[in-house]
Amino acid sequence: MQAFRFDLCELPGETKGLRDDVRAFLEKELANVPAVTRAQTWSGSDLEFSRKMGAKGWIAMTWPKKYGGHERSAFDRYVVLEEMLAAGAPVGAHWIGDRQSGPLLMRFGTEEQRRKILPRVAKGECYFCIGMSEPDSGSDLAATRTRAEKVEGGYKVNGTKLWTSGAHTAHYMIGLFRTHLDPQNKHAGLTQFLVDMKTTEGITVRPIKDLAGKSHFNEVVFQDAFVPDDMMVGTEGGGWNQVTAELAFERSGPERYLSSFILMVEMIRELEKRGGAEGAREIGRLVAHLVTLRQMSLSVAGMLDKGENPALEASVVKDLGAIFEQDMPVRAHELLGLEPTVGAGSDYEQVLGYLTQTTPSFSLRGGTREILRGIIARGLGLR
Repeated sequence: MQAFRFDLCELPGETKGLRDDVRAFLEKELANVPAVTRAQTWSGSDLEFSRKMGAKGWIAMTWPKKYGGHERSAFDRYVVLEEMLAAGAPVGAHWIGDRQSGPLLMRFGTEEQRRKILPRVAKGECYFCIGMSEPDSGSDLAATRTRAEKVEGGYKVNGTKLWTSGAHTAHYMIGLFRTHLDPQNKHAGLTQFLVDMKTTEGITVRPIKDLAGKSHFNEVVFQDAFVPDDMMVGTEGGGWNQVTAELAFERSGPERYLSSFILMVEMIRELEKRGGAEGAREIGRLVAHLVTLRQMSLSVAGMLDKGENPALEASVVKDLGAIFEQDMPVRAHELLGLEPTVGAGSDYEQVLGYLTQTTPSFSLRGGTREILRGIIARGLGLR
């Protein structure tokens, strides 16, 4: 039976200077940004901010220099992400390309794809969305039904992708399509493709409003959309192994425990106003959970830095992180007795209002709880 591998891992001492630089940058850039806007962080989007990060060398930090990267360690990248999320920086525009689409192309893409696209991602000028989930299948990627039928010069794509974050602004999608149907093996016959979201005909992007009134989710409909042969990523039929490797990047980062961090900050500020030791025990409990999740996430970063595949451990981080983040608005309301508000009220009330509306989606993005626990059970030999 396989066991979890969460080896103790500390950030190298030399990352302190980088952390100081990032904090100084954020102090200036976010000086006048309200708390409720900061609470949106990696689901928020600011194209100019992304370009400034690219100019600083804080996107594509671990990538080879020939693709616009900086050949720094996974720990350097971790420090930058941690500071951005803790401060509530609007990193949503470049987030997916930096986190997983770029690394996927470096591992499975062609040299032409890498040289054409990756330097633009590194500059904060090219954005990605992920075409995985579909209607009626949730996070069960093996249930993918969107078909890519071989035609002269490429593939004709028909089907629908759902909950596609950022599809309305993305330059490219990496889509998982079915190129072959094998009733005996639903994991076979899946292939990944680069889809140009700006020029490909036959694509309709329909925004989906969440409870907070935001439209970062989308439905993407393909109707005889033509994708050229040279836009295939990796090998035909190799999509399942490729996409599971990609999800290790998506499920283990600091966004899995820092998406509600601004609320914790506002909770502490509100308690300070009241004076006394009220709430100290609850804040201590939350911080203890936060530190534990951070250590687990750092351990996964260490495995990635060694070139290992921490798919099992990443699923654990994602599952526990979603529980932690979804629990925080509940605890905040119980502790302080203030009602969440939208569009008015104190910083605390508005941040609580925003996260009360958005945290239900935290156990959907990157894999539902049921799918993650199935992966964990299989990894432990329990099913």
